[in-house]
Amino acid sequence: MNALPNPEREFAHPTLRVVSADDEQKDNVATTAGEKLAKLELTQELADELKFKNTEFESADPETILSWAADRFGQKLTFATAFGPEGMVILHLISKLKLDVHCFNLDTGYQFAETLELREKVLTQFGLEVELARPDQSVAEFEKQHGKLYLSDPNQCCQERKIKVLHRMIEGKHGWVSAIRRDQSPDRAQAPIVGWDAKFNLVKVNPLANLTKSHIWKTILDNNVPYNPLHDQGYPSIGCEPCTRPIQIGEDERAGRWSGSAKTECGLHSLKD
Repeated sequence: MNALPNPEREFAHPTLRVVSADDEQKDNVATTAGEKLAKLELTQELADELKFKNTEFESADPETILSWAADRFGQKLTFATAFGPEGMVILHLISKLKLDVHCFNLDTGYQFAETLELREKVLTQFGLEVELARPDQSVAEFEKQHGKLYLSDPNQCCQERKIKVLHRMIEGKHGWVSAIRRDQSPDRAQAPIVGWDAKFNLVKVNPLANLTKSHIWKTILDNNVPYNPLHDQGYPSIGCEPCTRPIQIGEDERAGRWSGSAKTECGLHSLKD
């Protein structure tokens, strides 16, 4: 890899190299306007930039990181939120900084009513409309074909109801923001602030990665940020209703997700595959 640039000077934005959808038959997907979507390519120049910015942002606040991402990727940046405490903090910051960032929620059809109610509060309080991205099949249609897949094969259920929808939502995007923290789980402990997401082929920005749970809740309480009332009922991490339970004293904050199985991630943020 080439030597990193001198940190004393501003890192110039290299040109983002994209690959036309026509270059790969499997990616030959047309937009509603009839234009071909383009994928971002990880060049050596972009890899060097991301390594440099990741080091720089280790000591930066989330506002600085988000502002950089919005400036760097413009309309090619998106934010997927499950309306958890961290996601609500990012939505608060997007509103506070007046950033034009597309935001969406992967609505599996199995979410808690309390989770979906937060979407209306985000619109009212922050003026941000979070798009609900849904699978092609309704829950009734899905269960007619597969039964209660979340019981028999939760990994496949997440693949069908979340991951496939995410792929659709990030088509044509060059960067996406996530709300993960490194201290949430061993699988997230090595998450970079800024890095290449090889699973989804775009730049992933984790502005809250080096913050703690206490940092998040201080921001929420200090700024009157709305949050899911289930958090006050023993649910620190909230996913789909059938696969989420309240935790017991002393348990890890994600212990209530897919309890009783070896599954710990839905697949969006796993660094293992």
